[in-house]
Amino acid sequence: MADEQKTEDAKRISISKIYVKDFSFESPKAPDVFRSTEWQPQTDLNLRSSHTAVEGEDGLHEVVLTITVDAKDGDTTLFLVEIQQAGLFLVDGYEEEEFSAIVGSFCPNILFPYAREAVASVVQKGGFPEFVLQPINFDSLYMQSRQQLAEKEAEGSEKH
Repeated sequence: MADEQKTEDAKRISISKIYVKDFSFESPKAPDVFRSTEWQPQTDLNLRSSHTAVEGEDGLHEVVLTITVDAKDGDTTLFLVEIQQAGLFLVDGYEEEEFSAIVGSFCPNILFPYAREAVASVVQKGGFPEFVLQPINFDSLYMQSRQQLAEKEAEGSEKH
């Protein structure tokens, strides 16, 4: 019982820093895109996250959430935004599966509101109407990626 309590006490997660690692906005057809009064833009959203251990710092990990938004009207690109919203997280005392869920779901969930605000702001500053990224269920995305990985591994083992 005392060992279980000691293990629980050793688990910790904290945010050390949140920052923008890379950010770009393009509107290649400006100012011509503003001549149209009836836009029916189609947007493609691409999300991905990654993490790396910070060398020389025990338990410190950089998690990077990359969001790309490509808005088009037909074949014309209205705008293209890409942000790498990053954070330094101290994650210590967790088993591999728990750790994987923390950096694959919990940390991107923390970073998303910062990225959403930055994207909305730059799109508006680019002369476009308000653009709001809808909430993302990172837990569900993480579970889907784990399931896809398990299926690929199962397919690979069947071939041998």
